[in-house]
Amino acid sequence: MDHNEISMRVKRTTKRFATIRGEMHKVVIGQDRLIDRLLVAMVSGGHVLLEGVPGLAKTLIVKTLADCVGLDFQRISFTPDLLPADIVGTMIYHPGDGVFRPKQGPVFTNLLLADEINRAPAKVQSALLEAMQERQVTLGQEALPLPNPFMTLATQNPLEQEGTYPLPEAQTDRFMLKCLVHYPSRDEERMIMNRFARMTDVTVKPVLTPDDLQDMRTTLDRVYCDDKVAEYILDLVAATRRPSLFRVDADQLIACGASPRASLYLHQSARASAMLQGRGYVTPQDVKDFAHDVLRHRIILSYEADAENITTETLITQILDTVRVP
Repeated sequence: MDHNEISMRVKRTTKRFATIRGEMHKVVIGQDRLIDRLLVAMVSGGHVLLEGVPGLAKTLIVKTLADCVGLDFQRISFTPDLLPADIVGTMIYHPGDGVFRPKQGPVFTNLLLADEINRAPAKVQSALLEAMQERQVTLGQEALPLPNPFMTLATQNPLEQEGTYPLPEAQTDRFMLKCLVHYPSRDEERMIMNRFARMTDVTVKPVLTPDDLQDMRTTLDRVYCDDKVAEYILDLVAATRRPSLFRVDADQLIACGASPRASLYLHQSARASAMLQGRGYVTPQDVKDFAHDVLRHRIILSYEADAENITTETLITQILDTVRVP
C-alpha cells in the first residue's frame, strides 16, 4: 500500500471519527477528551476503565457510543450478591434429552458496560478475565467465542470505599486505558442544565457499521511508527521498572513497574491517536498524550510513596519530563 492510499484511508477514518463525535454530542455535553479515548480504544480493540464520581454521565457516554456505532450493548450492574454465572452464563440441564447445554450470559455482546465494577467481590470481577484477554468464555468443557468486536467498558467510583472491592492487579492490567472522568466546566454545566430542563428525549442514530469499524482497524495497522518513537515508548515503560537508569529519582517510590502490556497498548493508542488527528505517522506527542491513561493503573506505588503523598500521576509526569524525547 503506497503513501497516497494510506493518506486517503486515514482521512476517511478521521471523518468517521468526526461523525461519531458529532452524533454523540447530540446527547453528551463536553467530555471531548474522554470521547476521543473511547474511540481510540474502540478502534484498537482495547478495554477501558472509567473512574469518576457519580453523576458525570459515564454510563450515558457508553450507552451513546453503543447507539452511534450500531453495536449490540449489554449492561451489568455489579453488586455484592452478583455471581460469576450472572456474567458469563452457566450450564443448564435439559431433562428432555438429559444433556447440559450452555446458557450464555450478558458478556456475549459487542459492547459490555460493567457498571460499578468494584461493587462485586474479586471472584466476580475475575469472571471477565478470560473474556477480556482471550475473547472467549469457557462453560463446562466448551470454549465459546465472543462476538467480534468485543469491548468492555467498566466504571468505578473512587470516593466510596465501604462495600467496594479493589480490582485485582491481573484485572486492571487487562484494561488498555484507565480514564479519569472530571467535572464539566461552568459553561458545559449550564448547557447540561438547559438541555435537561426540557422533557423531550434526544436520540442518536447509528453512523458506523461493523464493516466500517473493521476498515478503520485495517487502516490502523498501516499507521507508521518510527523506530525512534518505538524506542521512546520502551524507555518510558522501562523507567517505571528501573527509574535510576533514566535518571528518575523514584527507585524507592515504585513497588512494581508496568507490565509489557503497557508497551503494547501505548504503541497502539499512539498510532490510533495519530489517525484520530488525520496523520498516518506517530509523533512523540501522541505517546505523551496517552502515557497517563496507559500507565496510571499499571504502576504500584511503595509505602514510601504513600507516606510522601506521591501519586502515580505525579510519578508519570516526572518520567515524561525526564526521559529523553527523540
